[in-house]
Amino acid sequence: MVEIDFIMSLESPMFPKQVSLSCAFALICVCSGVALADEGKIPEATSKKVNFVRDVAPILSKHCIQCHGEEKSEGGLRLDQRKAALTGGDSGAVIVAGKGAKSRLIQLVAGVEDGEIMPPEGNLLKTQEVSILRAWIDQGAKWPDLVAENLALAHWAYQPVHLLQAPKTKQTDWVRNPVDAFVLAKLESHGVKPSAEADRATLIRRLSLDLLGLLPSVEEVDAFVNDKSPKAYENLVDRLLKSKHFGERWGRHWLDKARYADSDGYEKDRPRPNAWRWRDWVIEAVNADMPFSQFTIEQQAGDLLPNATNMQKLATAFHRQTLTNTEGGTDQEQFRVEATFDRVETTGTVWLGLTIGCARCHSHKYDQISQDEYYQLFAFFNNGDETNANVPITDPVTYSKQLAEHAAKISAKQSELQAAIETLQPEQEKWEADTLAQLADAKKNPPKFHALETLEVSGPKDVTFILQDDGSYLVGGASPARGEYKIELKTDVKGINGFKIEVLPHDGLPKKGPGRAPNGNFVLTEVRAYAAENRDLKVEDKVTFAGAAADFAQKDFPPQRVLDGNAQTGWAVAPQMSKAHAITLATKAPIQFKGTTRIQIVLDQTYNTPHMIGRFRISAMTGKSAESIVPGNIANVLETPKDKRSAEQTKQLLDFYAARNPKTVKLKNELTSLEKNPPKTMSVRIVTQRQSNPRKTFLLTRGDFLRPKKDQIILPEGLATLPRMRLRNVGARNRMDLARWLVDSNNPLTPRVAANHIWSHLFGRGIVGTVNDFGVRGDRPTHPDLLDWLAHHFVRDLRWSRKQLIKTIVMSATYRQSSTHRDEMIELDPKNELLHRQNRVRVEAEIVRDITLNASGLLSAKIGGPSVFPPLPPSIAELSYANNFKWKTSEGEDRYRRGMYTFFKRTAPHPNLVAFDCPDSNVTCVERRSSNTPLQALTTLNNEVFVEAAQAFSKRVLSKSFKSDEARMSYAIKTCVSRTPTTEEVANVLDLLETARAWYREHAEDAKKLIGSHKTDGVAEYEAAAWAAAARIILNFDEFVTRG
Repeated sequence: MVEIDFIMSLESPMFPKQVSLSCAFALICVCSGVALADEGKIPEATSKKVNFVRDVAPILSKHCIQCHGEEKSEGGLRLDQRKAALTGGDSGAVIVAGKGAKSRLIQLVAGVEDGEIMPPEGNLLKTQEVSILRAWIDQGAKWPDLVAENLALAHWAYQPVHLLQAPKTKQTDWVRNPVDAFVLAKLESHGVKPSAEADRATLIRRLSLDLLGLLPSVEEVDAFVNDKSPKAYENLVDRLLKSKHFGERWGRHWLDKARYADSDGYEKDRPRPNAWRWRDWVIEAVNADMPFSQFTIEQQAGDLLPNATNMQKLATAFHRQTLTNTEGGTDQEQFRVEATFDRVETTGTVWLGLTIGCARCHSHKYDQISQDEYYQLFAFFNNGDETNANVPITDPVTYSKQLAEHAAKISAKQSELQAAIETLQPEQEKWEADTLAQLADAKKNPPKFHALETLEVSGPKDVTFILQDDGSYLVGGASPARGEYKIELKTDVKGINGFKIEVLPHDGLPKKGPGRAPNGNFVLTEVRAYAAENRDLKVEDKVTFAGAAADFAQKDFPPQRVLDGNAQTGWAVAPQMSKAHAITLATKAPIQFKGTTRIQIVLDQTYNTPHMIGRFRISAMTGKSAESIVPGNIANVLETPKDKRSAEQTKQLLDFYAARNPKTVKLKNELTSLEKNPPKTMSVRIVTQRQSNPRKTFLLTRGDFLRPKKDQIILPEGLATLPRMRLRNVGARNRMDLARWLVDSNNPLTPRVAANHIWSHLFGRGIVGTVNDFGVRGDRPTHPDLLDWLAHHFVRDLRWSRKQLIKTIVMSATYRQSSTHRDEMIELDPKNELLHRQNRVRVEAEIVRDITLNASGLLSAKIGGPSVFPPLPPSIAELSYANNFKWKTSEGEDRYRRGMYTFFKRTAPHPNLVAFDCPDSNVTCVERRSSNTPLQALTTLNNEVFVEAAQAFSKRVLSKSFKSDEARMSYAIKTCVSRTPTTEEVANVLDLLETARAWYREHAEDAKKLIGSHKTDGVAEYEAAAWAAAARIILNFDEFVTRG
């Protein structure tokens, strides 16, 4: 070989300045981007027309932007903008339009050279993805203007939801609705046929578990299997959708998203006694098929609706499911901000399917969400205050009935009272005559008032009492808002019929008094008196008063109020201040002792503001005053001849007498009791808009509430990648604007995310596998056109009806497919992403409990109400529930309520729920994970609830009449798995039954223990125990806890 040397200048010191021609030629090829690569290693370009937004952008975003984007551009190469991407990096162009195999980008992602492959970290591109990129470049590397400056805008989830026509398919007889057309078209493109329809027993079980979370009864299964009508399946679907238990099943899905719990969280984790009322609201809303748009608006901003009802305010408790820290010494502003972070991020995940929380401390590394945008969303919630509202305990319909019934009872009682009053005339005439005689006698023999010897006067701290020359006391010193004066007295006077309390003016009081209020008034709220014969007074020495009268009383503050026991009422004298006034209190019986009488008078003054008496004098009364018989205004009416009385005076007298007549008093008290006891409400935690001193929102450095950037106020706004928020209010935007933006018909994310949630609950996997992440790092939809059709249909045709969307899906042939594994699909579709069959999934934690109790016959059908406390191992109860409250196991029906009603303590969830992967409720959960552990089998075999269910199940089976053990066992198995078991399956469990019979015949005590309290009349204990043992096994079938 002839070797020719030449001199070549290279910038890099890694190369010698003098190289051979052969080396130089290879180097030139590499540096020019047309290396002598083995193009045979590059996958062939896909034959389909490639769409940049749909096909290419997701690949670049997922695999390339992390190293070749705005924040980081390795080798000077950026792939997030058209100009930069087509220009290339430090080594030149990496994309040669029309020549995919010659493009350095394709060579690197395909790994054609040993040791060189991109990306260097993370998941490599799939063959299909390389084929798409190659085809895109082969087809001219077209990059639309719309996303020329920002690749993030090309992300599929941000594109408008379009109305798509169902594709044409070769096989037409399988398609029941458009859902099937989209699925079948994809199957056919891969040369795959769908699975056969599941048998009817499987279908009714699948529907019952998916829609209600309950087992169909054997009778329901048989009826459906034997129903030959063409609408049998649809009728079943409609019946299940109308069931009240539908709201429980699908409400539980929403509670996961809402991070519902019955306790506060953090270290104290105190209980939230009325949290369940919002849970009931969810169940009621789901059962009523409240449109998802309204469901969203009420939970995000129900308090901001015009004339918002208490139930709409209650809906905002969605955002009171945040954790609350009640530890001492904490900075409550820190935890208010933490709760607001949670509201932002929960909203982002549940409605938008975005990991917005990544932008709390810095702009999102992958999705187009800046830190500023995070705090724009934060601003919507920053002025939502945590408050309480009184709401009905029952559902709105029941509450409306209760209100109507209550109003009817009040009306009936008013009529009864009026009728009773109209019959009083004969009795009233006699009373008038007697009273007039008493008044005449009082005038002839007026009462006498006697000075009392004062022993001691006391009152609130630092209040002084100065004795005056006339025997009165001037009050000075401190001026508290409320308090009581205690006056200790004695006297030798006999036959005391009452006391007179004089309130007197004085130049040293405000406006001369007689009160200490700035205007000279006072409020005497209550008067109490105690009397005994020359000894220390006790509670039982209390004097009973018959009535009170005064020379003058302020409107709404009559003297009788000092005897009504209400701390917010009393006697006052405005506007006649600066004058002397007196109130006389008549005793029910004379105070009569042989020796000296010891007396204590207590003047309560608790009217919230400083309205205390400034000068007073107390004397004892003997004889009767006119005022002690009837008030002065009534005396005036009585002394007016009947024919001279006005209609108003006649009514006044009748009302006065009726208020003292035993018949009418009883009816009046009953009416008052009714009026004071309307249908019950309760106080629940809600969110309301801050009305004054609105908080300003600033960007928080690294999410630290102590480091706000106060140089710029952040205003509420949506995300720039989504349609702009419409301004619906004058002034700053609020949560109502956010709520309406979330469900705006132009928002592409909410309907896609909501439809995907529903799909995932019906198939065990979403069309978008990352249910919580529709961003660039999330999965692409396996059936993007189907997802868009569902989203469009959901909003435009079904008006956000979740029940109707669920019906559309479950009516499809796709949903009805068998879940049987197909060997030939192991390589082609191992994860069933093509939907060539249904998915087989284990039911959730609560449903494991529900169907076990359901099969046993123990399950309570009661819907709603407070959380319950099913049996808990004593050691756990003592350890986890020792401080805040005790776990008192529920009794009766509440012991067997559905799992969703189990009291959920964040720091110590019920272990049965934890064993089966329930979420911890600290953060939103849009998709539960499912594990398979030995602990789960140990739980269903040995936990108290499951053992009791097995006992009840065996009793249920034994209580029915069968001709043979085989028939009885077949029924037992069918109850649990909804299908007729095979002969072999029945024989296997019967073998166990025989073994158990032999054992329990010889071990009577063990038999008694296993039966527990569920004995069956006429059945030997060993027999009942053997069937209980068999029941435990049947209830532990894998098929039992699996939705097929």
